[in-house]
Amino acid sequence: MPNLKEVRIRIASVNSTKQITSAMKMVSASKLRRAQNAIIKLRPYSAKLREILQNLSDSIDNTNAATFFEERKTEKVLIIVVSSNRGMCGAFNSNVIKKTTQLVNEKYGAENKKGNVELLCIGKKAGEFFARRKYKISGHFDHVYDRLAFGNIVPIAEQLMSDFQNKKYDKIEIVYNRFKNAATQQLIVEQFLPVLPQDANVSNSSVDYIFEPDKQQILNELVPKTLKIQLYKVVLDSFASEHGARMTAMHKATDNATEMLKQLKLSYNKARQSAITNEILEIVGGAEALKG
Repeated sequence: MPNLKEVRIRIASVNSTKQITSAMKMVSASKLRRAQNAIIKLRPYSAKLREILQNLSDSIDNTNAATFFEERKTEKVLIIVVSSNRGMCGAFNSNVIKKTTQLVNEKYGAENKKGNVELLCIGKKAGEFFARRKYKISGHFDHVYDRLAFGNIVPIAEQLMSDFQNKKYDKIEIVYNRFKNAATQQLIVEQFLPVLPQDANVSNSSVDYIFEPDKQQILNELVPKTLKIQLYKVVLDSFASEHGARMTAMHKATDNATEMLKQLKLSYNKARQSAITNEILEIVGGAEALKG
């Protein structure tokens, strides 16, 4: 049985940890509320843009944006890995890293052996992991979380679109966590470029639009804007998922610390009771010895 001093030190340590995890939980809950509101407001807008784009996809051939729909033989691949800048959020980052590693080694194994698979990391955790393992990294964008705004995502999306148009990459995919609720994040692998055609199983009922100035000019502006919004939505989804995962992880850590404190206090009381009993026995034994 541990002595009283050791138990007291452990109780103080666990209590300090509990205070930290409880504070982190409250901070993440506050940030989650704002991030959740942002992604919920953006989703209908993003979905409507994609719906319009799909309804107009038949007219894309005669526009400058047609290159974004061009299906090529997959030789050069870019995978965008969206993680967080900080840890202590459960399996949030490890799931993204694991899925990306699987994509590189299995789905694009042949391309990877030729050195034609690159990673673009948004978030320090994925960037640090893949840099240590000598993966081919085309860029790091950790600063976007400092002030998460559409304007900070636009240059990244424009660079990706330019690289695809210049045939630097034949396919661009994104690995990220989609926000479902505070306790649940859905790991997603989503194709960014080329733009996927409309699903044949989805109803192809077109909407009769009135175009001003003309359809081609609108498509030339609509396609890049839709892609920028899509990337922004991905980062917002991941940001909300991060705080949801961290809040859940810190809630569990706080509960575990509370349970551990109960066990330690029980051990402390048992050790204290044992020490008192031993002292009483020593006093009684000493008194009996004096009588004898």
